Amino acid sequence: MKIKPIASDSMGTRSMATYIETKDLKVFIDPGVALGPSRYGLPPHPLEFKRLDEHWEEIVRYARKAEVLIVTHYHYDHHSPWEDLDIYEGKTVLVKHPKEKINLSQRGRASFFLEAIKDFPKKLDYCDGKEYVFGETKIKFSKPVFHGTNPRLGFVVEVLVEDGEEKFLFTSDVEGPSVKDQIEFIVENKPNIVYLDGPMTYMLGYRFSYKSLEESVKGILKIVEECPIKSLLVDHHLLRDLEWAKRIAQPIKRAEEKKVKIETAAEFAGKPLEMLEAHRRDLYREFPVRGEKPKPRKKVSSEE
Repeated sequence: MKIKPIASDSMGTRSMATYIETKDLKVFIDPGVALGPSRYGLPPHPLEFKRLDEHWEEIVRYARKAEVLIVTHYHYDHHSPWEDLDIYEGKTVLVKHPKEKINLSQRGRASFFLEAIKDFPKKLDYCDGKEYVFGETKIKFSKPVFHGTNPRLGFVVEVLVEDGEEKFLFTSDVEGPSVKDQIEFIVENKPNIVYLDGPMTYMLGYRFSYKSLEESVKGILKIVEECPIKSLLVDHHLLRDLEWAKRIAQPIKRAEEKKVKIETAAEFAGKPLEMLEAHRRDLYREFPVRGEKPKPRKKVSSEE
């Protein structure tokens, strides 16, 4: 199985966009990318906008190659309802249910998105809790789990891709995992490779509690202990924190003891670690913006 992270927080944008190729299927999970609208009281730096455009071009290129496109939820860093909608043309499109286990904001976004792409897919199905078989490749979805630690930001579906030799599990935005059903879907499927949305520690003590961090550390340890993991990718919300490795020091240490590789999506993809949002203050200091600040774009805001 070939797994290629296309865009991620560790590469400089808000995204978990991932391309997967098995011997009989090409899959793209969450073809979207965005920027944090405000960090340290600053809008995105021009270098972040440049990276956003670069990542979107890569997403479109790989999504056009894919036969199956998956949307795990309706935040704009996981799908785009405005541009290059032809990526869905002739494809099997598997999406989080737009009306069940969903908050008000995502319900509206889902309706807009599905109306925008309605004439493109060969097949569109609501994937919550289902399994699909394509030749020797199986795609299995969790029942909806919290986006984070509670239903305020809605629900997501986790994804397992299995080709008979490897099992790749994509958690989507679990922000941990710190909730029982988020962890159980991972552990019960015994993946070899996990792409984990780590705890939202850049908002620690504000919108993410110390208790949730404690539970997330326990969750990651459980995955390391109970799954035949060879590689654990940690990224997305966690990589908005410059001290991300310290936050999960205990799982990292245990993983090293078990010869399990914990790395960012950037490192897994063989790219440099470039946490542009986390370094936004430094970007403005090192590369001052002359004249007008960049204007917000539709792809800037990813959540809420």
